Amino acid sequence: MQTHWGEIAVNDAHVHLFSQRFFEVLRSQRPASDESVDSMVQSLGWETPPADAIKLAAQWVGELDRQGVDRCALIASIPGDEASAVAAIQAYPERFWGYFLFDPTKPDAGERAARAFDEGLQGLCLFPAMQGFSVRDESLTPVYKAAAERPGTLVFVHCGVLSVGVRKKLGLASKFDMSRSNPLDLHRVALEYPQVNFVVPHFGAGFFREALMLADLCPNVYLDTSSSNTWTKYLTPPPTLEDVFGQALNVIGPDRLLFGSDSSFFPRGWNRAVFENQSQTLEKRGITAEVAANVFGGNLARLLARD
Repeated sequence: MQTHWGEIAVNDAHVHLFSQRFFEVLRSQRPASDESVDSMVQSLGWETPPADAIKLAAQWVGELDRQGVDRCALIASIPGDEASAVAAIQAYPERFWGYFLFDPTKPDAGERAARAFDEGLQGLCLFPAMQGFSVRDESLTPVYKAAAERPGTLVFVHCGVLSVGVRKKLGLASKFDMSRSNPLDLHRVALEYPQVNFVVPHFGAGFFREALMLADLCPNVYLDTSSSNTWTKYLTPPPTLEDVFGQALNVIGPDRLLFGSDSSFFPRGWNRAVFENQSQTLEKRGITAEVAANVFGGNLARLLARD
């Protein structure tokens, strides 16, 4: 992509794969028994995704081409939807890395994690507040071991404020437990599994200080920059995005920041406004072309390299 720093490869660390199965699960949680997935999605002003995950992947490839994005991490965004992400990466291995939302509270967590990794997926996504567990639970040991034994994989852990926009739009309850959301819960785990790379999205989503403390103490912890970062309203005084980037760069340096857009649905497609905001912010800070290339793509590519 052509930027202020010249041509750089943009790899997005955070794009949601809202498959048809994703919407079917949401539909099953709605009270209107005669409502179709189509009518529910249309009520949001969105497009119903193709039933074939490969066709949805092709739609994303066209969008990445249109926007000048090289590659993205595509997240199967409902537990049990690994097949959709596997289909996407098998069809377009040069354009996607596959992530999957994972519920470790269900039986055989270690076996399920290992199977997904062995099918080619590389990012296992944990949402402790959503599913009501602690990342320190001993029951997650087989999950971390599965990642530790497979170079080129990572464990993504959502911390901080969790608000699922599509659930809110559909009037669905989100009974999350914020007490499970502190990045510092990962400290012992990250030290115990130094060969596992952990990613905390949204700069910790309100737990910015704690995310920085964790990443400063654990060199295997990365921060993704995704979304609009409205969590800054919880801090006093609220920092600007330039302040956030500046402090993150000062504490952990440029090699463990991963650009993410948090894109998800069509017709919006890739959320270019997030990229523009973040690139303008870093331009104001006067970062070099080398740092920009790392933050906007190089760091993620190295993190997920299979070699």
